[in-house]
Amino acid sequence: MTLTRTPHSDVDLFSDEVLVDPYPVYRDLRERGGAVHLSALDVWAVPRYADVRRALGDPATFSSSGIALNEPVNQMLVGSVLASDPPLHDALRAVLSEQLGPRAVRPLQAGIADRADRLVEAMIEQGAFDAVTDLAVAFPFSVVFDLIGIPDEVRPKMLGWADATFTVFGPMNGRTAAGLGAIGEMFGWLGTLRAEDLAEGSMGRAVFTAADQGRIAPESCIPLLSAYTAAGLDTTINAIANAVHLLATHPEQWDLVRADPGLVPSTLNEVLRHDAPVQGFGRRVTTEVEIDGTTIAAGSQVLLLYGSGNRDERHYADPDRFDVTRNPVDHLSFGYGTHTCAGQALARIEAQSVIAALAGRVRRFHLGEPVRHLNNVVRGLERLPVEGLELG
Repeated sequence: MTLTRTPHSDVDLFSDEVLVDPYPVYRDLRERGGAVHLSALDVWAVPRYADVRRALGDPATFSSSGIALNEPVNQMLVGSVLASDPPLHDALRAVLSEQLGPRAVRPLQAGIADRADRLVEAMIEQGAFDAVTDLAVAFPFSVVFDLIGIPDEVRPKMLGWADATFTVFGPMNGRTAAGLGAIGEMFGWLGTLRAEDLAEGSMGRAVFTAADQGRIAPESCIPLLSAYTAAGLDTTINAIANAVHLLATHPEQWDLVRADPGLVPSTLNEVLRHDAPVQGFGRRVTTEVEIDGTTIAAGSQVLLLYGSGNRDERHYADPDRFDVTRNPVDHLSFGYGTHTCAGQALARIEAQSVIAALAGRVRRFHLGEPVRHLNNVVRGLERLPVEGLELG
């Protein structure tokens, strides 16, 4: 009789040390198996590309009702687009897709590119700036808030709300507890909103219109507005900041982009693969399932590790190398299947516009010491000082 040992690990994926640099831990998990039991959390980590993608493509088995690694947040998110499964998810997503799909945002491309050009010119005039606050935060704020129609008086609070929206998906640790306070404030504000509080013709106003038309339930307005205002903001901010950091610290790759502007889309895909803004989401297993020979019981909590799948040597050659010519269009950073990020078309336009604006003007970045921002789910930077630029 042969006994098969269940892959397991004592690592805490949400410790400060791991959040600063999770990739060596991810590599260890991938070597242990396709499903690894994390004893510290009683959660099954799914670290390999093929298994993550397969789970994302099977919402009937891997339910989004377990998107968070703690039950209070899962209960709070019942009925939201992130935590629902078809058919409710499809009805909610249709409203988002009308406003955020490729066809809807394509006419915005020229205007967004112009905004990026003007912001980059302003940064060049300053000479020194923080690529996080002055660029990666400032740019999506200027674009997204106008599109949604957010009132000016609450805009300063949105960054904290966006950060909290993601960190509460983790286990019930200190970051989650702090984030719940901010989430409560955000939902309190959203609960007071009326259609007329949002700019006429805006994406936010369209959510209320969909409810008036009976396409979604009135109680779905607040979760959808949350998805617009917070969930779509933080990922774009971190994608832009990560792009500047990676391109500044890989000058030979930056030279390739500057020499061939056609590489900008491929460059963004590689940024997203190499340092996924969203490192993973949870799922709840609805029926007994086997992953890589390991049986996971119905009702179990799993954690789909996008950031690990994107570095899986079984799928990508030399995965730890940053290569702007790779063009990994199949990366996991926007999810896959039913829950593919509804706002990715807008996020791509924003991030590509910033990369293109920088490529046309900046030959070299001189960086100070970056400071990593710690969030249970999102990987990004707190500060990225640009101390000088070489133009050309």
